[in-house]
Amino acid sequence: MDKFKEKLAAVRAELDAAISRTDTAEAEVKRLQEDNTQKDHEITSLKNKLVLAEEHLSKAEERIAENKLNLDEGETTKTVGEGLMRKVSLLETELDAAERNLRETTEK
Repeated sequence: MDKFKEKLAAVRAELDAAISRTDTAEAEVKRLQEDNTQKDHEITSLKNKLVLAEEHLSKAEERIAENKLNLDEGETTKTVGEGLMRKVSLLETELDAAERNLRETTEK
Protein backbone atom coordinates (compact mmCIF):
# COMPACT_ATOMS: atom_id res chain seq x y z
CA MET A 1 0.00 0.00 0.00
CA ASP A 2 2.90 2.34 0.73
CA LYS A 3 4.21 1.79 -2.77
CA PHE A 4 0.82 2.68 -4.14
CA LYS A 5 0.73 5.90 -2.09
CA GLU A 6 4.27 6.75 -3.20
CA LYS A 7 3.35 6.08 -6.81
CA LEU A 8 0.18 8.17 -6.40
CA ALA A 9 2.21 11.01 -4.86
CA ALA A 10 4.72 10.81 -7.72
CA VAL A 11 1.92 10.90 -10.30
CA ARG A 12 0.34 13.87 -8.51
CA ALA A 13 3.71 15.66 -8.47
CA GLU A 14 4.11 14.99 -12.21
CA LEU A 15 0.55 16.19 -12.76
CA ASP A 16 1.19 19.37 -10.76
CA ALA A 17 4.40 19.99 -12.75
CA ALA A 18 2.54 19.38 -16.02
CA ILE A 19 -0.26 21.75 -14.95
CA SER A 20 2.34 24.37 -14.04
CA ARG A 21 4.05 23.97 -17.42
CA THR A 22 0.65 24.17 -19.12
CA ASP A 23 -0.21 27.37 -17.25
CA THR A 24 3.17 28.86 -18.18
CA ALA A 25 2.72 27.83 -21.81
CA GLU A 26 -0.81 29.23 -21.93
CA ALA A 27 0.39 32.52 -20.46
CA GLU A 28 3.17 32.65 -23.06
CA VAL A 29 0.68 31.89 -25.86
CA LYS A 30 -1.60 34.67 -24.61
CA ARG A 31 1.33 37.11 -24.44
CA LEU A 32 2.43 36.16 -27.96
CA GLN A 33 -1.12 36.54 -29.28
CA GLU A 34 -1.35 40.01 -27.73
CA ASP A 35 2.05 40.83 -29.22
CA ASN A 36 0.84 39.58 -32.59
CA THR A 37 -2.32 41.70 -32.37
CA GLN A 38 -0.25 44.76 -31.49
CA LYS A 39 2.09 44.09 -34.43
CA ASP A 40 -0.92 43.70 -36.74
CA HIS A 41 -2.22 47.10 -35.61
CA GLU A 42 1.22 48.61 -36.15
CA ILE A 43 1.41 47.09 -39.65
CA THR A 44 -2.03 48.49 -40.50
CA SER A 45 -0.99 51.91 -39.23
CA LEU A 46 2.24 51.83 -41.25
CA LYS A 47 0.35 50.74 -44.37
CA ASN A 48 -2.00 53.71 -43.95
CA LYS A 49 0.97 56.05 -43.50
CA LEU A 50 2.56 54.56 -46.62
CA VAL A 51 -0.60 55.17 -48.66
CA LEU A 52 -0.71 58.78 -47.46
CA ALA A 53 3.00 59.24 -48.23
CA GLU A 54 2.51 57.81 -51.72
CA GLU A 55 -0.41 60.18 -52.32
CA HIS A 56 1.68 63.09 -51.07
CA LEU A 57 4.55 62.03 -53.34
CA SER A 58 2.20 61.78 -56.31
CA LYS A 59 0.85 65.28 -55.68
CA ALA A 60 4.37 66.64 -55.25
CA GLU A 61 5.45 65.04 -58.54
CA GLU A 62 2.43 66.61 -60.26
CA ARG A 63 3.35 70.02 -58.84
CA ILE A 64 6.94 69.56 -60.03
CA ALA A 65 5.72 68.68 -63.52
CA GLU A 66 3.43 71.74 -63.54
CA ASN A 67 6.25 73.97 -62.31
CA LYS A 68 8.59 72.63 -65.00
CA LEU A 69 5.93 73.32 -67.62
CA ASN A 70 5.40 76.83 -66.23
CA LEU A 71 9.16 77.37 -66.20
CA ASP A 72 9.40 76.29 -69.84
CA GLU A 73 6.52 78.59 -70.74
CA GLY A 74 8.15 81.39 -68.75
CA GLU A 75 11.45 80.92 -70.57
CA THR A 76 9.63 80.94 -73.90
CA THR A 77 7.79 84.10 -72.89
CA LYS A 78 11.07 85.62 -71.71
CA THR A 79 12.73 84.81 -75.04
CA VAL A 80 9.82 86.29 -76.97
CA GLY A 81 9.85 89.34 -74.69
CA GLU A 82 13.59 89.82 -75.20
CA GLY A 83 13.08 89.58 -78.97
CA LEU A 84 10.32 92.17 -78.80
CA MET A 85 12.49 94.46 -76.65
CA ARG A 86 15.23 94.25 -79.28
CA LYS A 87 12.69 95.13 -81.97
CA VAL A 88 11.42 98.07 -79.89
CA SER A 89 14.99 99.25 -79.38
CA LEU A 90 15.71 99.02 -83.11
CA LEU A 91 12.47 100.83 -83.92
CA GLU A 92 13.32 103.57 -81.40
CA THR A 93 16.73 103.93 -83.01
CA GLU A 94 15.11 104.11 -86.45
CA LEU A 95 12.56 106.63 -85.13
CA ASP A 96 15.33 108.80 -83.70
CA ALA A 97 17.17 108.66 -87.02
CA ALA A 98 13.97 109.46 -88.93
CA GLU A 99 13.20 112.41 -86.61
CA ARG A 100 16.75 113.72 -87.02
CA ASN A 101 16.48 113.32 -90.75
CA LEU A 102 13.11 115.11 -90.73
CA ARG A 103 14.50 118.01 -88.67
CA GLU A 104 17.48 118.32 -90.94
CA THR A 105 15.25 118.24 -94.00
CA THR A 106 12.81 120.82 -92.62
CA GLU A 107 15.66 123.11 -91.53
CA LYS A 108 17.09 123.28 -95.04
